[in-house]
Formats: sequence, C-alpha cells, structure tokens
Amino acid sequence: MEVFIRLDVSAMKHSLTVFTALLFPAVLSAAPSGEEVYRARCAACHDQSSERIPPRAALQKLSSARILRTLDFGLMMGIAYPLKRDEREAVANFLGVAGGQLATPKNVCSAGKRPMAGASAGNWAGWSPADDNARYVSGSQAGINIGQLSKLKLKWAFAFPGDIMAFGAPTVFNGTVFTGSASGVIYALDAQTGCTHWTYEANGPVRSAILTVRSGSRTVLTFGDQIGWAYGLDAATGRQIWRTHIADHEATRLTGSPVEHAGVVFIPAASWEETRALDTQYPCCTFRGNVTALRVSDGSVVWKSFMVDTPAKTGATKIGTPTYGPSGAGIWSTPTVDAKRGVLYVTTGDNYSHPNTKTSDAVVAIDMKTGKIAWSRQVLPGDVYNSTCVDKSAVNCPQDAGPDYDFGSSALLVHTPEGKEILLAGQKSGMVFALDPAEDGQILWEKRVGKGGLNGGVQWGMASDGQKVYAATGDAKRIPQTPAERLASLVGNANYDPAAGGGLTALRLTDGSQTWFAPPQACSPPRPGCSPAREGAVTIIPGVVFSGSLDGHMRAFDAENGKVLWDFDTVRDFTAVNGVAAKGGSLDGAGPVISGGMIFINSGYPRNGGMAGNVLLAFGTE
Repeated sequence: MEVFIRLDVSAMKHSLTVFTALLFPAVLSAAPSGEEVYRARCAACHDQSSERIPPRAALQKLSSARILRTLDFGLMMGIAYPLKRDEREAVANFLGVAGGQLATPKNVCSAGKRPMAGASAGNWAGWSPADDNARYVSGSQAGINIGQLSKLKLKWAFAFPGDIMAFGAPTVFNGTVFTGSASGVIYALDAQTGCTHWTYEANGPVRSAILTVRSGSRTVLTFGDQIGWAYGLDAATGRQIWRTHIADHEATRLTGSPVEHAGVVFIPAASWEETRALDTQYPCCTFRGNVTALRVSDGSVVWKSFMVDTPAKTGATKIGTPTYGPSGAGIWSTPTVDAKRGVLYVTTGDNYSHPNTKTSDAVVAIDMKTGKIAWSRQVLPGDVYNSTCVDKSAVNCPQDAGPDYDFGSSALLVHTPEGKEILLAGQKSGMVFALDPAEDGQILWEKRVGKGGLNGGVQWGMASDGQKVYAATGDAKRIPQTPAERLASLVGNANYDPAAGGGLTALRLTDGSQTWFAPPQACSPPRPGCSPAREGAVTIIPGVVFSGSLDGHMRAFDAENGKVLWDFDTVRDFTAVNGVAAKGGSLDGAGPVISGGMIFINSGYPRNGGMAGNVLLAFGTE
C-alpha cells in the first residue's frame, strides 16, 4: 500500500470544486465501463502532475485486487463512498493488472500442529461467548483474573498484509483464532503462537465475527462479507462448503455477526446506501434492512424478513431525481437468540428516506421459525437521515431530517439480581434502555450515558455481568477544518479535540441508576486522529471491564469503582510473526476477545478519522 500511504491530499492543487465533483458526479450508465468511472471519479486527481499523488501510470502497475481493497477499506474509501460495487470493480479492472492474490504467509504452522487441537475451555465463538450477547466471560473461561493483569505481556502480533484497518472480530475455538480482514482474507491462526493454519479469500471485506457451528461430523464457520455474501467453511481445512449471495440490493453490507439456533444461522443486513445518496442523481432510497435464515448444512434460504415494506416512488428532488421510500432500518449488529420464547431480537438503524416507519430505531422481535415480526418497540420515531444531511439543504437530504440516532449495537438478554429477565439496548443518542421481553418490549427504564451524535453515544456494544451493564460512549468532538484539511482527513488523521469524548458508565440492572463513571482520558501527546472517545464494544471478566478508545489504548477498569487497573497503548510498531510490517492505531468496532488465558485485540481503525493500523495483538500471562 505504500503508493497510497504517500498520498498527501492537503498538497492537492485543485480546488474544493473538483473535490465536490468527485463526491457528487453525474450518474453513470447502468453498466459502467472502467474508463468512464475513471474519467468521472479519478482523473481530476490522478491525471495531474504532483509528487504526492500517485499518477495513473503508477496505478496501472498495481493489481486490480489491490486497487479494489483500497477503494473498499483503504486510503481511498472516503472518496469511494458514493461508488456502487460495479463501479468499483470496473475502475479497479480498468486500471490494475490481473491477479493480485495475497502471498502465502511466512509463518505457516508445522505439519504436526493441527487446527482446533487445543482445549475447548474458554471458547469464544462469535460476537459474544453466549447467545445473550452480554460479552461476559466467566473466570474459568477467561483463564485470567483481576490479580493477573499486571502480568499481562504481548505474546505475538499478526499483521494483515496491505490493510490499514483491523476491524475483524476474532473468534477462538479449541485453541485456534479465526478472524476476517479488510482485504477479505479469513485467517486460521494458532492461539498460542500466531502461526497460520490456513487462509481463505472471501468475495469482499469481512468485519463480522466468525461463528463456529457443529454440523454433522464437522465444525462449520459461518460469516458474512461487506458485499452481501454469506459463507460456510470447514473449520479444519478452510475449504468452502457453501456460499450464498443473500443481497437483494446492490448496497447490502453484512456487518453484524451470524447467530445460530437449531441448525439455522441468522444473517443480519445493513447497507452502504446512506452514502450512495451523496450522488445528487442517485434515486434515494430503496434498501430494506433484513435478516436471512440459512441452513448451516448447505446455505439454503429458510426465510427472509424485511424491516420495512417494499419501496415505491414518492416524488422527485428539486433537480428532478426520483425519490423512493420507505427505506433503511438496517441491522448493523448481531441478533440475540431467545430460545425460551422462540424469537430473535434485532436492533435497527434509521430510515434513509420518507415515509418513516415504526421499525426504525427500534428493538424488533422476530419469530425464528417463520421470520414474522412478533413485536417492535421504537424508541425514536421519525429518524429519517442519510449521509447528505451533514448539509440539511443537500439535494438528497430528507425534509425534517432526523439526528441519525439509530442502534449500532446488539441487544443484551440478561437477568437482574432479582431474577427478572430484561433486554438492554444502547443507542447513538447516548441513551440506554431496559425492555421487558415478556411484555412486547415495554420500556422498564431508560438512562442517559452520553451526549449522543452521528458518532456519539453507544456505538458497537455494551456488556453485562448480571449485576450492572457497562456502556462505553463515543462522543468524539471534531475541531472545524478548512476544505483542504477536511479532504485530508477523510481516512484517518481527523482533527479531533484531544480531550473531549465519551467515558465508561456502569448502571444497575434493577433500575438503571449509575454506580460509577470513568471519564475520558485526554490524548497524551495530542496527535492527528487521536480522541479519547470510546466507540468499541466492551468485554467483561469477573471484576474487570475492558474498553478501548480511539487513542489506541486498551484499558481494564475495576468493575466495582471504575478505576484503571491496566493500560496498554497499541499505537506503535510491532514485530509481526508473519513478517509483515505491523502498526497499531485507533480501537473501535469489535472489542477484546478473552479466552483460555489470552486476550486478543485488533488495532487500527481510520474509518471515521481515527488512526490507521493493521495488527492483531495476543496477550497472555505466561
């Protein structure tokens, strides 16, 4: 990626007008050629003479696969947001040379070291160790206790080749770590040493946790990618058993991890369509959030459940582009299984266009046998928003646009100390809700834990130990930038306030009252892309709460009082076991995975202006 890393867009000599043209080009043909895409999207920068911008000739020496990865989740993803998938593939194939598969890892495991040959104690198979999505690890499963934190040491580091983001959620099963990557490669790594058992290349980037499911005589890995494909792999060999394209919409992305019940896996779907609307001639919007039920054995579809009705034409924008709705209510997070009631709980995103629906910004219960919605509890009506609404006067911004306070994190199904079963849901508004699953989601209590905002409030996941729920909040504050500075920070190096951000709050399950609050810790030293915001998911072992932040620090807090017990700064260079340059960055998305005496942390997240990185870190006490 070196040719892209050297790109310094602040030195670009073209004006903001050119930049605007890149983000809001005229609509291309239904089947665009790579040359047409390049002329409309890329030529303004790459056909000019500049030492800091790779010219077209340099791009033509790269593989098409590498260019596509850069558009998906590399340094050019900020420019590529409005690009449809066929446009990305077309320009990558037009510019690049064929091939580009990743090289064989340099740290292949010895023949005598087999996958899944380790102990099963402490397995973390999926987004959470259990179907309740509480992200709680018992003492016997964790293999680490509060008294051993001072003994934690880095055992190994693994670098994701060619990536600038480490956003996959690791899964640990019988001594093997399975993780996806921004490049779309699935890795099976030995948990103790980091050596590579096997790799598999998916069709698109993979950020969801990989779920392990027993099917017949084998263990099947199931997961989704960022372009709408779901997979079943043989965990022992990495061989593909099935692959199912569940997308009925071009912009489908699968960020939430699958869950399983009775031989069926449930795949939640969100979308890129919010950013497609940046194109003024994009007919916004038609994506419908959904869950697809697939058989573990062969990937065949059992049912598909949509969160909104089929969109219809609703009018036109002021420049004449057709508008459609309802749309949105995407499902970004992992569903929660309630086997007792036979339902699946999902939390939904906002609507992208009018009319607004009652299933957006909601907790929804879905019958696991039929896919029918059993009930829906909306906490914020009328939240209709897409990415153009940063400027409320933009062509595709809906009238009376909402605040974009949707749910990005899973619901937690837990018992209070008194034995009452409740659902907990944290929202980007900065609110935490407790709902009664026995009474169609009736709200029992609600509590504010953060300011909320586009990247505020609860982002990727809370955790609970059966006494309290622990909510980390983002609430990063950007300092106003010039147009050139804004362009420079589209991927990484945002101009954040180094002292402003959310903290970590502990609430009693019984009534939502606060027991303690750990405030944000200012970046030291302040640096581009550094913020104390806590957007990543939280993980708990007995007495200890683990929470990472955009400043790159993973901290362990005392569950009783919120005091910091352990702190590791991941923003540094590492020597990787696979011989690839490794660097840590911001912590966001998937939280730490704790299993069998080890802690696994992915570091690097420039998606919202944080610090880039490409490393999986493994800690242990031995």
